[in-house]
Amino acid sequence: MMEVTQSGSAQHAAVLREFGCEHSLLSRPDGSASFVQGDTTVLAGVYGPAEVMVSKESFDRATLEVTLKPKVGMPGVAERSKEQCIRQTCEAALLTRLHPRTSITLSLQTVHDDGALLACCLNAACMALMDAGLPMHCLFCGVCCAIDQQGTIKLDPTAKEEKESRAVMTFALDSTDCRVMMSSTKGSYTAAELQQCIAVCQRASESIFQFYRDSVSRRYCKA
Repeated sequence: MMEVTQSGSAQHAAVLREFGCEHSLLSRPDGSASFVQGDTTVLAGVYGPAEVMVSKESFDRATLEVTLKPKVGMPGVAERSKEQCIRQTCEAALLTRLHPRTSITLSLQTVHDDGALLACCLNAACMALMDAGLPMHCLFCGVCCAIDQQGTIKLDPTAKEEKESRAVMTFALDSTDCRVMMSSTKGSYTAAELQQCIAVCQRASESIFQFYRDSVSRRYCKA
């Protein structure tokens, strides 16, 4: 069942689009989730810990592989760049040393892209890792914002808003103290604008983490 929430505030046009998720919708992966942000939808599946090829084996930790498939066609440079960002975030959050000489595979599929795709991928990845029951230092979420030509910060932009903006930024934030775990930026901006965007995204992350908590509570806690 798809769980949906809506949150936002007026400051800096900082309004998150409606978002929601669905757990365990795939039968083959060890954990899976679908995450929706506005009209952007990503499906994620987690496999492992499982046997790993000798050439990819790490003696002191699990090997994490991330693949992102576009809606149509073959993965390109844009998908490879997003895969690296997602892998870095997941490696920082997962307790990979608990499963040495194994492989964990995270497979993501873009169902529809209407902006903030990397942020949606990060949120889908975290929900899938939770569904798989993998141990983590902390949870994480992705938040995207854009700066338009007038300098207004727009949170969770659509694809049209991204094209019209002079800068687009995506941050991965942890659930412990909203620390920035990963950042991906494109365009021109000042140092002050970067700090403002981080602050806006940190505030927005609170509603996403609350959604995580509510989602897990509804699933596992009996009334």
